[in-house]
Amino acid sequence: MNDLSKPESVPDLDNPDYYINRELSLLKFNLRVLEQAMDERHPLLERLNFLLIFSSNMDEFFEIRVAGLRNRLETGTGQPGPDGMLPGEVLDRIAEIAHRAVNRQYHILNDIILPALAEEGVRFLKREDWNDRQADWVKRYFRDQVYPVLTPIALDPAHPFPRLVNKSLNFIVPLDGKDAFGRNTGLAIVPAPRSLPRIIALPEELAEGTDNFVFLSSMIHAHVSDLFPGMKATGCYQFRVTRNADLEVDEDVDDLASALKGELLSRRYGDEVRLEVADNCPRHLIDYLLLQFDLGEKDLYEVNGPVNLARMFTDVQRPRLRYTPFTPRLPAIMKNSDSIFDAIDQGDILLNHPYESFSPVISFLAEAARDPNVLAIKQTIYRTGSQSEILDHLETAARNGKEVTAIVELRARFDEESNIEGARRLQEAGAIVVYGIVGYKTHSKMVLAVRRTPEGIKRYAHLGTGNYHAGTAKLYTDYGLLTANEGICQDVHKIFLELTGMGKAARLKQLKHSPFTLHSSLLELIEFETTEAEAGRPARIIAKFNSLTETRIMQALYRASQAGVQIDLVIRGICCLRPGIKGLSENIRVRSIIGRFLEHTRVHYFLHGGEELVYCSSADWMDRNLFNRVETCFPIVDSALRKRVIREGLEIFLEDNVQAWCLQADGTYVQACGPDGEPLASQEWLLQQLARS
Repeated sequence: MNDLSKPESVPDLDNPDYYINRELSLLKFNLRVLEQAMDERHPLLERLNFLLIFSSNMDEFFEIRVAGLRNRLETGTGQPGPDGMLPGEVLDRIAEIAHRAVNRQYHILNDIILPALAEEGVRFLKREDWNDRQADWVKRYFRDQVYPVLTPIALDPAHPFPRLVNKSLNFIVPLDGKDAFGRNTGLAIVPAPRSLPRIIALPEELAEGTDNFVFLSSMIHAHVSDLFPGMKATGCYQFRVTRNADLEVDEDVDDLASALKGELLSRRYGDEVRLEVADNCPRHLIDYLLLQFDLGEKDLYEVNGPVNLARMFTDVQRPRLRYTPFTPRLPAIMKNSDSIFDAIDQGDILLNHPYESFSPVISFLAEAARDPNVLAIKQTIYRTGSQSEILDHLETAARNGKEVTAIVELRARFDEESNIEGARRLQEAGAIVVYGIVGYKTHSKMVLAVRRTPEGIKRYAHLGTGNYHAGTAKLYTDYGLLTANEGICQDVHKIFLELTGMGKAARLKQLKHSPFTLHSSLLELIEFETTEAEAGRPARIIAKFNSLTETRIMQALYRASQAGVQIDLVIRGICCLRPGIKGLSENIRVRSIIGRFLEHTRVHYFLHGGEELVYCSSADWMDRNLFNRVETCFPIVDSALRKRVIREGLEIFLEDNVQAWCLQADGTYVQACGPDGEPLASQEWLLQQLARS
């Protein structure tokens, strides 16, 4: 890379040195998650969870991002991004970073987290640690619970190497001797049943006053010879293959739901992209596995411990080793109103999840479902979960004779199956189910209730930055707005008509929406601040979202910075823009907040000549969100709520000097950056101000 401190007098905004590779930026987010396992401010079991979240994140990274790069490399398709890197270059760099990260992960697990847990009485016992009574219990458990569901597969001409399920735990077992048919193939594969837990708690009488766990893999190791009577297993080595899990569905199919069902089966057996294997596995067996999966050395990850850490989550009841529980706050107006519609009539209601309760959203649908004055309910569904109160209330509404319309996005990654099932349930209840627009994912979060009142028909809406999923509402930070604002509700109604019918793009008064007006509106708002700065007037942009990849937005921000606009971006994950380059982006600061909750809010602030425009959005500043999805961006029009969003949704994150990571011009992140003074962790501050106040 060139010296970024000395740009040319008029920077070329197409210069690839001014951009960070998307995949490498995402990988660095995963590294920031990994480092939470070393942060002693988190309780010990939560630090273990961060290690496991890192594993889960890396699984998806390989299934989607690495798989996509490999496909582009093999087919010779796709152009370099603004950073100019080719797929082969990116894959080499990923392999280099990922191998170091995985080694660090297992070092943290084996040398720091597990010993610290053992001191607290939470022990994960290796085979050599079992006493005689524990070994006897393990033997009985294996015989009664594990052995009946194992299917060992000997490798011979009649039994070729099996097609193994994506991310499944397996064992390669070298054998001595001959079986009942006189065969001596020398090798077998033992898949671990996916129906069995990966860690098993020992009964209290054997735990010696502690929480003791045994790995399923250890049980299988100890008794693998039982699977091959008359033969001897000379070894037993864990391995796990990760496959391409990105779905490709022809948009011209007649039945999208049926096509997706077929693709969901193929996801389990996509092309191989990574091999994880126990580091004690002999080299000749590793080479054999690499050959079977058509993988190279850089695709191999030898690990010192379980190869499936993502399955290590435990429900250990040790309050001191967990985050302090809290009860999300219920807005005062909700406590003092018998009807949620009466509450909304008194003014817009802002919900800051998870600090404030998600229950008003569920209550909104529940009351709408049973209120005889509600005539119709329309909702977008991206992720709700398999056991969803939201779906229950929509079903009830449909069975009560209301006009229920559900825009179900079947292609919500890794939630396709539950969304197909949810769509089936709603259809059977009598709801109108639409699968959105061909070629565009419906990612907006909207509910509209049409209600008869003494004054006439009135609309009520909920708009959000996150999903209608009660589980993630406890773990993700998101904003929700309940409103009867006539302009906003009318715009929401128009978008629903756009999604279910046909015609030209809706002309909206209050909302911006993708793929039509959101991108151009953002450019106009950034340009307005640029013009203000050029005229010597105050100009300010603060934005918080998950990812920034769209080139024209980044170039507009670069021009704004050159004009003197002060820009602060709070970006959890991917950021392809380089801040702090003299003469180009020295007025741009980028920070990432990593903590107890997954930062998920999308909030935009523009000074706009003192008008102070504040928007919340379902969209990140990415190509896919701005051009290939249906997204909504809604204004916060109530002045008191606008002040709240500025303070709670933006400013507090700029003051964070504990959980913040600041992006440097060279693409690295500096931890615990921020203003000097007393330590301030934004998420803890919000917990104190909202949930615990």
